[in-house]
Amino acid sequence: MGKTLKLNEFLYQRSAIYLIAFFAFALLAFWSSYFSVLGREMSFYMHFHGIFMTLWVLLLIVQALLIRIKKYVIHRLLGKVSYVTFPILILSTFLLIHATIRKSDVVDLGTYFSTALMINGTIVLVIIYSLGIIYRKDRLTHARYMVCTIFPLFTPITDRIIYKYIPSLIEYAPTMEGMPVVPFYGYAMADVLVIALAIWDWRVHKRKGVFLIVLVLLLCYHISLFTFYKLEFWKAFSAWFYGLSLT
Repeated sequence: MGKTLKLNEFLYQRSAIYLIAFFAFALLAFWSSYFSVLGREMSFYMHFHGIFMTLWVLLLIVQALLIRIKKYVIHRLLGKVSYVTFPILILSTFLLIHATIRKSDVVDLGTYFSTALMINGTIVLVIIYSLGIIYRKDRLTHARYMVCTIFPLFTPITDRIIYKYIPSLIEYAPTMEGMPVVPFYGYAMADVLVIALAIWDWRVHKRKGVFLIVLVLLLCYHISLFTFYKLEFWKAFSAWFYGLSLT
């Protein structure tokens, strides 16, 4: 019986540990460029996004800890707080994306790449969160989806860690039009972890829904980075988004 509950026990008793580890890697990745220089002048959009992304990850950790100590009422109340904080997070993300691509004077390959990397990742995050909310009354399904909201967030962390601490990996990354695609490493890590969770879930619980759905979403997102920049509809969309008066 204990073996049957193994993955569920992980979700309820140990997921907070791994979410804390994820946050620690995020701090490491963004320490030199953001957290250690908060006193310096930065754009409003960077602070707006930085604050709400930090709040989001901390909320995931607190929610996991509340489940661990069986404070279900507080957990549900904080879950309702996410109905406000998560949309603001997404708004801050789109504003930061727009401000980032507008640093370039022209719409070019870098624009197509950046919009696919950031916008499509954000869309996948929204879908996973939405599925978690839709299944909020099915506690085990809800827990699986909410834990999976970290996977679209891997590349901002892995990219910075690689560029700063493991630059030797850059030359081994696949290339796109001669440019190394360093997000490949974050993509691969996320995909491997989700595949492992899917296998674990199937072997222990005979469940094949949540993690396979998340894997398909992630793969679609990852493939888009390597393909969308060639497509006319994406070039047109990127130019349209670039031209918006948002930032």
